[in-house]
Amino acid sequence: MLFAAGLGTRLRPLTDHTPKALVEVGGVPILERVARRVIAAGADRLIVNVHHFAEQVEAYVRARDGWGVEVVFSREEGAPLETGGGLLRAEPLFRKDAPFIVHNADILTDLPLREMYAAHRESGALATLAVMERETSRHFLFDDRGLLGRTDARKGLELRARPAEGPVRKLAFGGVHVISPEFFPLVTERGAFSILDPYLRLAGEGERILPFRVDGALWLDIGSPAQLEAARRAVECSLPDHPPLGEGSRSG
Repeated sequence: MLFAAGLGTRLRPLTDHTPKALVEVGGVPILERVARRVIAAGADRLIVNVHHFAEQVEAYVRARDGWGVEVVFSREEGAPLETGGGLLRAEPLFRKDAPFIVHNADILTDLPLREMYAAHRESGALATLAVMERETSRHFLFDDRGLLGRTDARKGLELRARPAEGPVRKLAFGGVHVISPEFFPLVTERGAFSILDPYLRLAGEGERILPFRVDGALWLDIGSPAQLEAARRAVECSLPDHPPLGEGSRSG
């Protein structure tokens, strides 16, 4: 599933007439770059949630024949449902026969998706989260068992869902998950909510939500004009250590 329902308010005026998912990096919409990466990692079906200028996103994907795979859309009317609410709304569209990748459509990265997916299946965890060491005001906390809590320096918040088991590691989330379908019946939250809410609640109830370290991967968050320009420079430079985003990669 690709999260593409965001309003992109920090990218205005670009997003006054264009959905954030179709903002271009190196002449290619960020949604297409992410979709091609996920397909290169083995996905044969995509679910895309849409809200802001939904018709434009749907028309763009259909004009490209879904990049050669089946694509279905989950429309969020009225207002975006955030990550947790958006995933729950799309539940009827999932086949539920295997774990699935969830990827923010505004994150460009070359993290090894195939390896992450394989690690999740081998572990038997409920969810696996791509994480790294980087500067940010918000972090996840992990111990020897898995997800433990989160922090938000801007709010002076540190929340722990259960007692720690072993050393605690503070890591930044990369906007990419692998989730087992058993997650859905465990979600009791409703409406618009962050997926972090059920993650932390379920971690406190004993479910295993594990980190997958991607410290060496290229990772670009397209959230502001400055970040967008940085991503465009990175793509244009064709950094030798990082293949062109959306054209295969170490995970493909």
